[in-house]
Amino acid sequence: MTNVLVAGSSGLIGTALCRELRTRGHVARRLLRRAPVDRDDLRWEPGTPLSPAHLSGVDAVVNLAGAGIGDRRWTAEYKEVIRASRVTATRTLAEAVAAADHPVRLVQASAVGYYGDRGDEPLDEVSARGRGFLAEVVTDWERSAAPAVDAGASVAYLRTGIVLAPGGGAAAPLVRLGRLGLLGPMGTGDQWWPWITLADEVAAIIHLIERPRIVGPVNAVGPEPARQRDVAGALAAALHRPALVPTPAFALRAVMGEFASDILGSQRIVGSVLVDSGFVHVHGDLVAAATYVTGR
Repeated sequence: MTNVLVAGSSGLIGTALCRELRTRGHVARRLLRRAPVDRDDLRWEPGTPLSPAHLSGVDAVVNLAGAGIGDRRWTAEYKEVIRASRVTATRTLAEAVAAADHPVRLVQASAVGYYGDRGDEPLDEVSARGRGFLAEVVTDWERSAAPAVDAGASVAYLRTGIVLAPGGGAAAPLVRLGRLGLLGPMGTGDQWWPWITLADEVAAIIHLIERPRIVGPVNAVGPEPARQRDVAGALAAALHRPALVPTPAFALRAVMGEFASDILGSQRIVGSVLVDSGFVHVHGDLVAAATYVTGR
């Protein structure tokens, strides 16, 4: 049995992670901004130093805290919220891990935004940083874990792709469009989308919790890189609908603003570290992923 402290536990991934940890017989202690609900919950405001009691008996910390990337248009103010919410929470948790009186594993959320828009270039964990706002945010985000790294703690950065989940996450608007027969290529549709299902994301986090020797960046993506039009086609096929209606790039930019550039960007990413460490995906291809997401 492992005792895991989870920050960002109320989000899509955090909720699923805590549920799966408990199903497997582990203790999932949630850090919450609101009043605790369960006996294992702890109240914490990101940025506030953690007391030794927070990490008492804790084997691993999973940090998923951070404002949503696609929740609203990227104004200058909201871009700072995106950056600060990640940097502040990560630094505080890393300092707590560094000060702990026993070894604590840190699995730190990160994102494939690190690589930027790279066209057809194959990318793995040793690939160089790309350009753009998200690449800058991810760099600051990962550097904020330095106190734990410098103290000799075991730290892994989970660079997550586009999470496909039943009833939520990035797949939700795609499935809604698919049910209406309105799903299709976004822009050209030729851009590579680094997808991963929620089940595989959770399994990857637990895989890293259990393997503290894995440190540094770890790409959390599906086993097969896929183009956006293929992701849309798989979801539409699972819904028995066509995937022919294109969404022009200018329309995406009009609705989503600067974030549209990342939707239209291309990242052909492979998860070498996970696969080489023996990780087996629950959903091994787009057909299985689409079936899972649509409930078919």
